[in-house]
Amino acid sequence: MRHISVLQEEAIASLNLAAGKRIVDATLGDAGHAEKIAKQIGKRGKLLGIDADPEAILRSQKFLEPVKDRVILVRESFAHLAQIVEDNNFAPVDGVLFDLGWSTPQFMHRGRGFSFMQDEPLNMRFDGKTNGVVTAASLLQSSSVQELTLMFSRYGEEPRARTIANAIVNARKTKAITISGQLVQIVETVYGGKRGKIHPATKVFQALRIAVNDEFEVLKQGLVGAVSVLKPGGRLVVISFHSGEDRIVKRFMQTHPELSVLTKKPIIAGENEIKTNSKARSAKLRVVEKQEQICDSHLLSKR
Repeated sequence: MRHISVLQEEAIASLNLAAGKRIVDATLGDAGHAEKIAKQIGKRGKLLGIDADPEAILRSQKFLEPVKDRVILVRESFAHLAQIVEDNNFAPVDGVLFDLGWSTPQFMHRGRGFSFMQDEPLNMRFDGKTNGVVTAASLLQSSSVQELTLMFSRYGEEPRARTIANAIVNARKTKAITISGQLVQIVETVYGGKRGKIHPATKVFQALRIAVNDEFEVLKQGLVGAVSVLKPGGRLVVISFHSGEDRIVKRFMQTHPELSVLTKKPIIAGENEIKTNSKARSAKLRVVEKQEQICDSHLLSKR
């Protein structure tokens, strides 16, 4: 199953594409956006696709085969976006797209414990590494009650964060929590098996994924890199799904003087898209355009 990109038409339009442009898709995924971008920029255009997940790169190659002559794919974290652009002699860049969060294939087909719907090893790393790195299982084993509580509160906005943290610490005294099913059972016990609109383990799994991949810090680094490679008139387009991510994006866009905000309020999905793709309900799209920088000498001459 191929991942369905949210707000795809709105994101493509916001990039202000034209033949010959150079675009960075910093979150390649299943190339849903990249495929359309590559077609619109034409044979003279170039697309640089970035993803930390090696399986995403392989899947994207298949979808982008018809336009492979104008595509460069790089397996790396977008935290290193500026360096990736330099290494591939890709500057100047006309547009950068971030489609944050997760893709359906990552959750359902990677076997890394992203989903509470399947019993899998609790890895949760986008890059799939297992040795000598932080994983969801290692975090659950080493973190204190206070650390787990903060993690579930900050990244998952979980109302029963402390109770779940205590339950995890008590459970691991008997047996290490290494499989997704174990964690689901702990959370369901805390909630008494009750389920609302979402599964009770949803926010805990989300928080673990964000913590394991250090997603908030990586996002901050990626945004800085994106702006540094954009040429004047170039656009940065970001789709976020988590309130914490959106706050980071909004603040970044508002506090950088070289950026002109084009979306005073974020673009959100319409009712029809939400009906066909429930993930679209929480999506927010923000757009900025990089402006010409005024040099210091010019400023001094005006005083």
